[in-house]
Amino acid sequence: QVQLVESGGGLVQAGGSLRLSCAASAASRLTFSRYAMGWFRQAPGKEREFVVAITKSGDNTNYADSVKGRFTISRDNAENTVYLQMNSLKPEDTAVYYCAANFWGLAYQDKNRYEYWGQGAQVTVSS
Repeated sequence: QVQLVESGGGLVQAGGSLRLSCAASAASRLTFSRYAMGWFRQAPGKEREFVVAITKSGDNTNYADSVKGRFTISRDNAENTVYLQMNSLKPEDTAVYYCAANFWGLAYQDKNRYEYWGQGAQVTVSS
């Protein structure tokens, strides 16, 4: 069982930066490094969409075209945390951002591959 908690969301002007964190709960720490991690987002009235994912070892990443060159995913297995650095933010990046874990260990885009989800963090980018 993996429990995930996101933090770091907020309001930022277009062109600004935010860093999201997703920490595994204390009960999950022994298994965190066995999971690939992904970030997804959902804007009002839209489906949840893939943003980026990273393999369990951190040696491979997979980015949505819409965020390539602006967002960076990283993980620290010793700290049981995955990060999403978001730069050059745009109003269309406004959404609730969710982190998710999959036991397959691979950086899937398909949200149905992910077994565990955090509660979400709101990111709002003003124009």
